[in-house]
Amino acid sequence: MNILFLCTGNSCRSIIAEATFNALAPSGMKAMSAGSQPAGYVHPNSIALLASKGIATAGYVSKSWDNLPVTPDIVITVCSNAAGETCPAYLGKVIRAHWGVEDPAKATGTDAEIDAAFELAYSILRKRIEAFTKLPAAAFEDKNAIQAQLNAIGEIR
Repeated sequence: MNILFLCTGNSCRSIIAEATFNALAPSGMKAMSAGSQPAGYVHPNSIALLASKGIATAGYVSKSWDNLPVTPDIVITVCSNAAGETCPAYLGKVIRAHWGVEDPAKATGTDAEIDAAFELAYSILRKRIEAFTKLPAAAFEDKNAIQAQLNAIGEIR
């Protein structure tokens, strides 16, 4: 099963989600990430945060959804509607969910305040990913049931 974490820039949240998911995912599940308008770089704070959590960072790059290696089974958008961001809409016939998270790249203030924004985004995404990876295999057999589960997971803070 292939999971796509999608946002606009693919430099922070979707990269953090991809790397974290791949570190925690059971056999047979793999995450990728992309953006509708990729920034062309991975935010250095994202890499530093992942490394601090013991999550591999090699090979993660900001990329377009036009260049996916495989067609995803599930697409999860991570843009934050609360911040007025418009999440891109993946056009394929897939299961979709929205797990909005504030963009830590837009955080301002001291280094500690910016680091805290990245930590908060990671914490929220990790809790949601942990819930996702604990779903029983049978949950994925019913498209409506998995949709409801993914929507509920998107509410976890």
